[in-house]
Amino acid sequence: MQSKQTQGNPSIDDGTTFDVVYGFDMETDIGSFTPYYEGVKHGTPEILRILKKHDIPATFFWTGHAAENNPESVQLVCDAGHETGCHGLQHETLGDPLFPLPNNWPILPSEVEGRLIEATRIVEEISGVRPTSFRCPRLWGSTKVLNVLESLGYLADASFPLYFYREPFAPYHPSSEDWTKPGNMRILEIPNFCDLSMESNDPYQRDRDQWPLFRTEGAEALMEKAESFIAYVQARKQRPVLCFYLHPWEFYPMPQGALDFGESSVTPLPFIVKNCGPEAVKQLDRMTDMLKQRGGRFVTAQQLAEERE
Repeated sequence: MQSKQTQGNPSIDDGTTFDVVYGFDMETDIGSFTPYYEGVKHGTPEILRILKKHDIPATFFWTGHAAENNPESVQLVCDAGHETGCHGLQHETLGDPLFPLPNNWPILPSEVEGRLIEATRIVEEISGVRPTSFRCPRLWGSTKVLNVLESLGYLADASFPLYFYREPFAPYHPSSEDWTKPGNMRILEIPNFCDLSMESNDPYQRDRDQWPLFRTEGAEALMEKAESFIAYVQARKQRPVLCFYLHPWEFYPMPQGALDFGESSVTPLPFIVKNCGPEAVKQLDRMTDMLKQRGGRFVTAQQLAEERE
């Protein structure tokens, strides 16, 4: 059977030169390190304001727990006309871990299907929309996850951490035997872009990655990575897709220093919480303007998948 690797790479005749997928992972503050939702409550309106200003769509990937505990925010996103996606049940590690992270070991493979079914049910119940796009927490996906998503009717998955695997660098239909390889599944895998041309000095290649450069170093610094990626992909005769992963808590001031939880305390590294709040909002606005001027076409994950069926 012929692989779908070369299928669905359309020539968009609208004057644009690349696609942009803004994905917002709707989860607890500072990822897995707090039980709070100040970012979802207060950061989401700021995100929506910038998206409305630029008249662009985005995909919001909700954990089931975030949706269940923030129905008003879910409704705000739906009312604004953006895509509702899914981000797991409780921001648990669903797939293969890429680097050590204590207290975030993957769930058992036998648990994956039940959790994805329940997460999908909750997001649909709260939003009134059956999600068709998914993203694994921390971009830690797996072949097991992709097969379950396919069985549940998902059209797109935006979990692929390109900084770690480095290829494929363009959206592809994965293999049911290895999610990191092109194959014949219906679901479209959308890599999260990174700088593929630089020399990495990190054992996990994280310095190639896009996140959280937009707020720690600014929109111009992130655009340097974007330009490198665009040039890399265009040189290989494909249309670049800049898939971003962002979080609502980045757009509301986060606590600095140690977070106490009774039996323990957690101190996020400074870059995790640096410039969360107004500065991040400012840089998102600037980054969006630069991407539009550069010739980007903003689409949702679902739209991209439907165009490439």
